[in-house]
Amino acid sequence: MFRLIPDIMASFGVREFMDNVDCKVVLYIYRLTRGLSICNTSFLSAFQGVSISFSNSKWAWLKYKISTCIFPSFLFFWIINMLIYIRIIISVQANKDFTVVGSGYHLVYCKCKQFEYDFSVACVSAMTIRDLLFVGLMIWTSVYMVNVLFRHHRRVHYLHSTSLSSQPSPENKATQSILCLVRCFVFFHF
Repeated sequence: MFRLIPDIMASFGVREFMDNVDCKVVLYIYRLTRGLSICNTSFLSAFQGVSISFSNSKWAWLKYKISTCIFPSFLFFWIINMLIYIRIIISVQANKDFTVVGSGYHLVYCKCKQFEYDFSVACVSAMTIRDLLFVGLMIWTSVYMVNVLFRHHRRVHYLHSTSLSSQPSPENKATQSILCLVRCFVFFHF
């Protein structure tokens, strides 16, 4: 939404829609919410994986402790993402000359001043490591949940009525939903 509004205004031909402060706020909030989205979705996926794990699994000890970690984890994700994207507040400015295109980050109304190479590499590396770590965690917990559902289906298969055999089991429906959600998230994220 934060990137959509400037794009819509530009499509209507509005010039100088945002000043320096607007560019900093819009881009900072956009990037911060994108980072929080991946971190929180991944954490909630892990929370769900631990919640549905069997009571005799190696994750059983986490079942009762993980609920106390929700708020501190969200706060930690917020702080980490704020620190990763602090560079935006320093480097973004309004784009007053719409004909000049140089190196760096450019939107319709905003552009990024060029920084030192080391600082840019550190920032991009932090974002890439965060994205890979959390998407990897989400994929791993999704595979774990599919495995748990498969084992549960195998254990209770004999309990299902023969009249319902033409319909997919609840475990299969849940597995399909999990896989669909992960595919969509990974596709739209990258």
